[in-house]
Amino acid sequence: MTTENKSIGNINDTEMATPLDQHEEGGALDLPSGWMYKQFRVFGRNFPWYASPRVQLVMVAFVCFMCPGMFNALGGMGGGGRTDPTLSDNMNTALYSAFAVFGFFGGTFVNKLGVKWTLAFGGIGYMLYAISLLVSLDHHVPGFNLFAGAFLGICAGLLWTAQGTIMISYPTENRKGTYFAWFWGIFNMGAVVGSLIPLGQNMHTKVNVTVSSGTYIGFIVLMGIGALLALCLCNAKDIVRPDGSRVILMKHPSWQSEFKGLWETLRFEPFVVLLFPMFFVSNWFYVYQQNSVNGAHFTTRTKALNSLLYWLAQIIAAGIWGVLLDVKSVRRSVRAKITWVVLFILTFAIWGGGYAYEKTYTRASVAEGSGFVATDWETPGYVGPMFLYLFYGFYDAAWQASIYWFMGALSNSGRRSANYVGFYKGIQSIGAAVVNNLDARKLSYKKEFISNWVLLGVALAVAAPVIFLKIRDHVDVEDDLAGTDETIADVLPADHPEKVAREVGGA
Repeated sequence: MTTENKSIGNINDTEMATPLDQHEEGGALDLPSGWMYKQFRVFGRNFPWYASPRVQLVMVAFVCFMCPGMFNALGGMGGGGRTDPTLSDNMNTALYSAFAVFGFFGGTFVNKLGVKWTLAFGGIGYMLYAISLLVSLDHHVPGFNLFAGAFLGICAGLLWTAQGTIMISYPTENRKGTYFAWFWGIFNMGAVVGSLIPLGQNMHTKVNVTVSSGTYIGFIVLMGIGALLALCLCNAKDIVRPDGSRVILMKHPSWQSEFKGLWETLRFEPFVVLLFPMFFVSNWFYVYQQNSVNGAHFTTRTKALNSLLYWLAQIIAAGIWGVLLDVKSVRRSVRAKITWVVLFILTFAIWGGGYAYEKTYTRASVAEGSGFVATDWETPGYVGPMFLYLFYGFYDAAWQASIYWFMGALSNSGRRSANYVGFYKGIQSIGAAVVNNLDARKLSYKKEFISNWVLLGVALAVAAPVIFLKIRDHVDVEDDLAGTDETIADVLPADHPEKVAREVGGA
């Protein structure tokens, strides 16, 4: 059965031929005029136009490569590169508190300002954050540090909401997992490259010390480039998918209607609240992994190596998850159930290994002046903790990929996607703010670990009903537009049979 003989609302992701593949094989597509839609053919293959989902996703990935990717490299060292994580904890508490507010309402800003300007503004905060850490090496500037953390929270809330909106609303239904894999791989390569900076500068440092000013300067330059790159993006209204369809957007958004849209999102799919615990814990485990494991137990050069392996594992996991989540031979509702089961198994396997390692030390035993000797990669027995930390990175990517895919499976609407991601980043940041504050108060490593394992298990249990009962094999366009000002004719390609039929019939 061909797609031309079917309503777009009745095509499921196991029946639909891959639009991207159709384009690559040279299928005809009537694109708008203008430089953004020029196509090039190299070595017998068509390259996607500038305003295509693939090109825009790659560009967004490189923005995140430069900005949050470098931020993750700093955080992966534990304490923002410092031996004492207290300053970083306090900055991150301010960061995620602000992030929670602006992440929660981020969809409103994305729909009003557009993804290009939202991402560009978002990138500025990362650069200021690194500048404040550089200044604090030689000067006591807690006010500036807290301001930089809070400002980054505002910027990051907007950046990640814009990024998430692009990632789950630009692709067609049967490409969402693959697009996540592309993005997550490029984005985390930023953290890998960022980890090489302190690794190279501290190759011979066999003790645990604060990184040098040169490390921070390198991060600042790369973050600034990322913010400028965001200005080269197209806005969502200009994007044309390979099947000729466009991203669903509101015609004339207003601040009032956009805030109302947050409520409409919950009314449209109230079951999404069952994903909130997964959102809450999705950044909770970073503090334990980066500060209480990597930052507390290893030499500076080994922390950099561990961080590099952690983010490499994320790339590998994203590639695996992206492919498996889009397997067309298995119905999407079945894939959702399998994903939940695999996450449940990984939670108890990986964190079970983490429990065995956590029992070997405490805050008091590794504190300065305790006589503790930091573990180096030349220390006998290092391989076990190294693999544990690598699997922590693998688990993080699997968890995040699953959340994005679950949200994308609930809706194809750009407006609802922005609001889903806003909920995700806002609630995620509340959890991060809480756990950073607890770490600054020197909560015991054992309690930190237990909080991670328990919250992850509970989150999976609470999310089970929405994953098992509400994720369908396909979301109809009519359902996506319920409660909005759009009509089906507004979002179908101009030559789609259903649109032509409605226009002829006066619908």
